[in-house]
Amino acid sequence: MPLVGTGHEASTREKIRQMLRDGKFDNRELELSLDESTSMPMVEIMTTSGMEEMQSNLQDAFSKLFPRKKKKRRLKVPEALEALKQQEMERMVDMDKVMKEALRRTEQSGIVFLDEIDKIASRQSGSSHGPDVSREGVQRDLLPIVEGATVSTKHGLVKTDHILFIASGAFHVSKPSDLIPELQGRFPLRVELHSLGKEEFVRILTEPENALTKQYIALMATEGIDLSFDDDAIEAVARIAVEVNEKTEEIGARRLYTVIERVLDDLSFDASERDDGAFKVTAEYVNEQLSTIVEDQDLSRFIL
Repeated sequence: MPLVGTGHEASTREKIRQMLRDGKFDNRELELSLDESTSMPMVEIMTTSGMEEMQSNLQDAFSKLFPRKKKKRRLKVPEALEALKQQEMERMVDMDKVMKEALRRTEQSGIVFLDEIDKIASRQSGSSHGPDVSREGVQRDLLPIVEGATVSTKHGLVKTDHILFIASGAFHVSKPSDLIPELQGRFPLRVELHSLGKEEFVRILTEPENALTKQYIALMATEGIDLSFDDDAIEAVARIAVEVNEKTEEIGARRLYTVIERVLDDLSFDASERDDGAFKVTAEYVNEQLSTIVEDQDLSRFIL
């Protein structure tokens, strides 16, 4: 036989639950006893290579000797709900399974990107002195990892046999053939990329969320100036960046930083003293600011 008032209590609980979901208790505070993030002293153990696993085991042992303590905190209802949810999620997660799955995915689906690999290539073939010795040493250290080895990490051993390695480099000074033959053989597929052109520079200046033009618009807004760029102005900046790259040194999209900085140099300097609240950058303004520099190759080499 059901207890008297059971239905009424269920109805009241449901009403309170609905009020909680509607946010009617958001301004009220609660006092909760939550687990502290850590109650054991944080000790960093200086270990040599290959000793990371021992350090992890020692930390696990100490964490069992120092159980977590409860700490009372006063929080508003939304913050309390989030704190309780995070605490329960931590209790439900089996970290051993998480680590095991992370290691499995790393070994089977991992991708390692080695950027600027041309910086460790010997600039003179057959050189065995000076900085080339250090560069070749780095290559030989990378070789067993790329070929397939077992690497010790603080989360366990990782086999690199099935990890995809991708390397890239500009190779302005050195050539791919300057790498040691063993390392060259581990990268059998080679792709040569073309230099960025005007169309790519225009996209870089307009499409990204943190594009340079958007950054300068936000920067000028702090000075009370409504900055805007004409489409022709953006194309002019892209065209000049390509020309300077062709005449001097090819540095890709990095050239856009210096070109736009030079275009807006006067505006940035006088921004706090300007009375008008709007400024539009046009193609004529861009050409006016950069005409003398672009024509003088020696000057553009140092300024742009």
